[in-house]
Amino acid sequence: MPLLMLFALLAGAGTAITPCVLPVLPALLSASAAGGRRRPLGIVVGLASTFTVAIVALAQLVKGVGLASGAARTLAIVVLLGFGIVLLLPDVAARVQAPLSRLARFGPRTRGDGFWSGVGVGGALGFVCAPCAGPILAAVTSVSASSGPSARVVAVAVAYAAGLSAMMLLYALGGRAVVERIRRSARGAKVERALGAILVLTAVVMATNLDVRFEETLAKDASLPAVLVNPTRALENSGAVQSRLASLRPPPRFANAGAKLPRLGAAPDFVENQKWFNTPGGGALSLHSLRGHVVLVDFWTYTCINCIRTLPFLKGLYATYHRYGLEVVGVETPEFTFEQSAGNVAQAIRSDGLRYPVVQDNRFGTWNAYGNQYWPAEYLIDASGQVRHAQFGEGDYAQSEAAVRALLREAGASRLPAPMSARAIIPSAQLATPETYLDPQRGQGFVPPLAPGVRDYPGLRGAPALNEFALRGRWRVGTQAAGPVAPGASIEAGVQAAAVYLVLTSAGNVPRRVTVTLDGRRLAPVTVVGQRLYTLVSLPHAGQHALSVGVPPGVSAYDFTFG
Repeated sequence: MPLLMLFALLAGAGTAITPCVLPVLPALLSASAAGGRRRPLGIVVGLASTFTVAIVALAQLVKGVGLASGAARTLAIVVLLGFGIVLLLPDVAARVQAPLSRLARFGPRTRGDGFWSGVGVGGALGFVCAPCAGPILAAVTSVSASSGPSARVVAVAVAYAAGLSAMMLLYALGGRAVVERIRRSARGAKVERALGAILVLTAVVMATNLDVRFEETLAKDASLPAVLVNPTRALENSGAVQSRLASLRPPPRFANAGAKLPRLGAAPDFVENQKWFNTPGGGALSLHSLRGHVVLVDFWTYTCINCIRTLPFLKGLYATYHRYGLEVVGVETPEFTFEQSAGNVAQAIRSDGLRYPVVQDNRFGTWNAYGNQYWPAEYLIDASGQVRHAQFGEGDYAQSEAAVRALLREAGASRLPAPMSARAIIPSAQLATPETYLDPQRGQGFVPPLAPGVRDYPGLRGAPALNEFALRGRWRVGTQAAGPVAPGASIEAGVQAAAVYLVLTSAGNVPRRVTVTLDGRRLAPVTVVGQRLYTLVSLPHAGQHALSVGVPPGVSAYDFTFG
């Protein structure tokens, strides 16, 4: 734990030098330059405090890492605007503050230490400070949102905020020193008004969400050196950090305790969901309405190859045991933004031949209620609403069917048929290449590493090594996917598998052809139309191969998986 806190401290300090903190710097520098000598310290204390609250206590209300709920953001804007007006129009401020003399000590002032007035400004900045989210900050936010803050998560968040604030203090002190020199050679009132104008302008920028757009532009399109966009990337993606981040997440809420079927706890209902499919009139189901049935809740998403491989087994369970009291409910919790589309989900349900009910869980409401962590994950619920068995990931199909049969008998079913013959699709036993994404945070094995923005990638000079990936040509790399911006772009890789899958989309759903070359031999091209998982290679047996995928402009690539 102390080592993870050290990593978080370094990561916080590193992200303080990224362009993502630029929107709050004008307010930080102008507020630090006014008031007493202790004001910069008060500002960073306030910033660290509310920033920690925003990413931990308010994590479930965060939209984007580090950006607090609308109410907190509005409050921050009002505070910044108020302090700016006090500096910009001191005569008006004096009249307003006259009947509130007891509170006047919290406003900006040129005498005294100014610590508490600094805390007020810093507290406002902490609610709108949104540095580029690396794995450590993302892990703290996601764990807090799904499992609630723990002492360990808070400690990591405080360490991160301390690193960020330490760098901000250096900025504040440096800016104050510069303004002091200007103040000696200019009229103090003009300097104060200029600082106030900067604060007011910052509040206006935030009120119109220009700062958010700026941050999104940097994350998606800016052609900046990787060392500026994410200087701590290598540290945060290291094995030492990743293993310690995994320990922050609590164990699954429902985990099998032995060979029997113990009662693991009351099953949460389906909450915060969107559209229902395969139900009468598209109506919503509830566990209360299903009481008396054995219910299997399957968390999946339609582009996940691990989920897709389990579908024959789930369809077989439903076809065999539904008449005896089994209900299967698929909870489609998206990994990518386009998977939130009801049209895309409906198309996937038709293509996969699913007849059991499916519900969209775009806001992860049901996922978080179950404390789930995996795609796929199955929770088996008895007729009284208790979770009795859980399966995370692929495998153990015979055990899962045996659990279904046991709970059906417990619920009163008799004369069950023989165990079914339907089985899941099994990946190759020689599979050696792990899943990898085409985004900077989760892309593994890319040489050189993926970096956000538009840039030219050289490709590999020779044959790719096993599990080595590379882009060739001019690509735009975003937060979820990568797409070429000029013809002739390709992805090169060395893989060991029998099947290669790639999640692809085509702008406007216009048909576009992706070429596939395996060991120098051109395979049948893949026509990309819908937003889904595509099979690039399908061989009888696994082997080590050199793969090249030609991707035209207009097509975006998200995620490589293998079988």
